[in-house]
Amino acid sequence: MKRSVYTKYILFVFCLLAAACSGTRHLPSGEKLYTGAKVNLESADKLSFRKNQSVKKTAKEAFYPEANSSFLGMRFKLWRYMAAGDTAESKFKKWMKRTGEAPVLINNVKPMVTASVIDARLYNTGIFKSYTEYNIIEKKRTAKVLYTSHIHQPYKVKELNYAVRDSSLTHIILLEKEKSLIKPGEDYSLEKLKSERNRIDALLKNNGYFYFDPDFLLFKADTTETDKSIGFRLTLKDSVPQKALTAYRINNVYIDQAYSLNERALARVKDTLPFGNYLFLGKERSASIKPSVITRSVFLRKNELYARKNHTTTLNRLMSMGNFKFVSIKFTDSDTVAPGFLDVTILMTPIPKYAFKAELDVVSKSNNYSGPRMNFSLTDRNAFKGAEFLNFSVAGSWETQLSGKDKNLQSYSLNPKIEITIPRFVVPFNIKQTSSIYLPKTRFSLSYDYLKRGNFFDMRSLQFIYGFRWKEDIRKEHELNPVNISFTAVGNKSDAFLELLESNPFLKKSYEDQFIAGASYSFTYNEQVLTGKTIQTYFQLTTEVAGNAFSLANIIAGKKINAENPSFIAGYSYSQFARISLDGRAYYNFPNKEKFAVRAYAGLAKPFGNSEVLPYIKQFFSGGPNSIRAFSIHTLGPGTYNQSNDSIGFLRLGGDLKLELNAEYRFNIFRFLKGAVFADAGNVWLLKSNPSTMGSPFSLSSFASEMAVGAGFGLRIDVSFFLLRFDLAMPLRKPWLEENNRWVMDKINFASPSWRSDNLILNVAIGYPF
Repeated sequence: MKRSVYTKYILFVFCLLAAACSGTRHLPSGEKLYTGAKVNLESADKLSFRKNQSVKKTAKEAFYPEANSSFLGMRFKLWRYMAAGDTAESKFKKWMKRTGEAPVLINNVKPMVTASVIDARLYNTGIFKSYTEYNIIEKKRTAKVLYTSHIHQPYKVKELNYAVRDSSLTHIILLEKEKSLIKPGEDYSLEKLKSERNRIDALLKNNGYFYFDPDFLLFKADTTETDKSIGFRLTLKDSVPQKALTAYRINNVYIDQAYSLNERALARVKDTLPFGNYLFLGKERSASIKPSVITRSVFLRKNELYARKNHTTTLNRLMSMGNFKFVSIKFTDSDTVAPGFLDVTILMTPIPKYAFKAELDVVSKSNNYSGPRMNFSLTDRNAFKGAEFLNFSVAGSWETQLSGKDKNLQSYSLNPKIEITIPRFVVPFNIKQTSSIYLPKTRFSLSYDYLKRGNFFDMRSLQFIYGFRWKEDIRKEHELNPVNISFTAVGNKSDAFLELLESNPFLKKSYEDQFIAGASYSFTYNEQVLTGKTIQTYFQLTTEVAGNAFSLANIIAGKKINAENPSFIAGYSYSQFARISLDGRAYYNFPNKEKFAVRAYAGLAKPFGNSEVLPYIKQFFSGGPNSIRAFSIHTLGPGTYNQSNDSIGFLRLGGDLKLELNAEYRFNIFRFLKGAVFADAGNVWLLKSNPSTMGSPFSLSSFASEMAVGAGFGLRIDVSFFLLRFDLAMPLRKPWLEENNRWVMDKINFASPSWRSDNLILNVAIGYPF
C-alpha cells in the first residue's frame, strides 16, 4: 500500500515537472513550437524492410531545422532559455540564456523547401521519380510536419563500360577493374560514383599521373524504364590538358632539414650537398640529422614514377620521427629537355633539440594516502645525429596516511630512468625496410625504483627492457619486448612486517626477492582514431612469459625444476610464469556527442616450474578509479576475502585471475562540464593450484555470485587537452558477505553519516577510465 502511494506521488511530481519544463508557457502569443517532423513512404513497388528503413533515413537527413532537444518530453534547455527572460541581467540568468536553446517555431520551418530537398536526396539514391507532399499538424501550442514521399524501387546498375580515349590510362584502370565500387545489381548511388572517380584518380596518381584530377572523369548514363536499370560508360572530358595525360617521373630531390618559414620572404639561396641521388640544402656542418637517416624515410627517388602513396609515406615517416614541427613537399616541373619530370623539394622545420619538463602535483588516493609527487625529465631529440630520442627522468613522491589505524604512516619513492628510442628496427641481423607510412621504433630502457614503506620495508628494483613498437595501419599497433629483465630485492623488513608475512604465507611468497627475465607482446586495435564512426571498438591483447630460458638451461645442466626447492641465478631465485590479458571496449556515439561505453576485461596468470606464487608486481588487482569505482584501490578480493582498509597498511592482495565489466553513459552538461552515470562489476581470484587459503579460489559454478558490483555518478571537467574526473560511487554487492546477503541495495541510506562514510567512494583521476 505504501509503495503504491509513493508511486503515485512520483508520477504526480513527474507530470508537474514535465508540464513546467515543456517550454511552451512563455511563447509569444499566437506562436507555436515546432516539435519535429515525420516521414511516411508510399510505393506501388514492394520494398524490403531494410530498404524501407534506408530510404526513411535518407529522407530524414533533409529535415530542417532541428526541433528543440528534449528528454522524456521535457525541454530543459528551452526552459532555461525562456526562464531567463528577454533582459537577462544577473550572471545566473546570463548563464541560463547562454546554455539554453532558443525556441524553434513552426514559422521558422519551410516544409515546401524541405520536401524538395527530400526528393533531391532520394534522386541521388536511384529514386528518380519521387515526389513529396507535406501536412502541418497543429495543436494548441505546438505543431509538427508530416511528410509523405511517393517512391518506387531504386534504379539498379546494369553494367559499367570503359571508353577512355587514352590507351595508357585505360590499361591502368582495367588492371584493377575488379576493385571498382560500381557493381552490377546494386542500387544507383551518386556517392558511389564520386567515390569511384576518387578511387581511379588515386590509382592514376600512384602510377605517375601527377596532374590528373577526378573531375576529368565523366560517367555517361543510359536508363531503361522497363526494368529500372541504368548502364554507365566511363569517359574523359573533352578539355583534359596534356599534362594530366602524362606520367611523370622524379628528377632532382632536394632536402632542407633546417627550413624556416621566414626563408620564403627572403628567397635565400643555399648550398647543395650531394648524398647518393639526393641533394641536401645547406652546409654539411649545419645538418643536424645524418643524411642516411633522413633518406631512409624518403620514398620519392630519382628516375622513379611519381606515386601518391610514396608522397604520403614520406610525409608521415618524416613527421613521425618527432624532430620536425612542419614537413612539406613541393613539386615543380623540371627544366630538363625531355618532358614528364618533376623536381621535389622537401622542407622540414625543426623543433628545439632539447626539451625539459617539470611536474609537481598532489596525490590523494582512495586508501587515505596523500602527498606530493614530482617528476623531472630532460629529452634530447637527436642524441647521436640519428634522430634518437634520449630521455633522462627522475620521479619522486612522498605519501602519508591522513586517517585510519596507521595514521602518519609514510612512504617514499625515487625512480630514476634513462631511455633511448631509435627510429628503426635495431636487430643483430639484416631486416628488409618496410614501406609503411608508420616509422618502426626500437626502445632501450634502464630504470631503478627505490620504495620505502615506513615501518615495513625497503624495496629496490632494477629493470632493463629492449623492445620494438610498430604500426600496421592507423588502427593496429604492435609492441614486442624480447628482453624484459628485472630484479627486485626487499630489505630492512621491520618486525611488524615480518610478523605480517608469517601470518600470510601468500603475501610472504609475493614479497620474496625476485629475478624476472622474460618477454612480452601486445597487440592493440583501436577505432577511436576513426572520427565519424557511430560504433567504435577497441581491443588489446597482452601476453608475457618469464623464466623459461633459465629453466631450460637448468634442465640441460641436469637440475630438477621444483617450486618447493627453487633453482637460483646469481644467488637469487627466478620467477617462472605465463600471463595473458584481454581488454575489449565498444563505444556508441550519439548524434548529440553523447556516448555509451562498455568494457570487458579478463586476465589470467599461472606460475609454474620454479615458482609457486606470482611476483607481486605481476598479480591482478581490482578496485579503484579505473576499475570497480565503488571500492577503494586494490581492495577487492581475492574471491570472497575481505581486505580491511587498515589491516595491512600500504599492502594489498592480488590474484591470479581477473574479470571486470564496466558500462558508462557520458553526456554533456554545458561547455567543458560533462556528466556520466556508470556501473562496474568484477573481482580477482586465486587459482585452485595457489597454496593460499584466502577467500575462495576461482570456480565456474560460483564466480558470478562473487562479483562485486557498484554504481555511481561522475562529473568531468574537459578542456580538450586535459580531463579531470570526479566519480562518486557506492557498492551494490559486496562479495565477502554471506552468499544470500551480498546485495546491499536495501541498506542504502544517504541520510546516515556512518553509511556515507563506509560506502561512498570519491574517485579523483585524470582521463577517462576506459
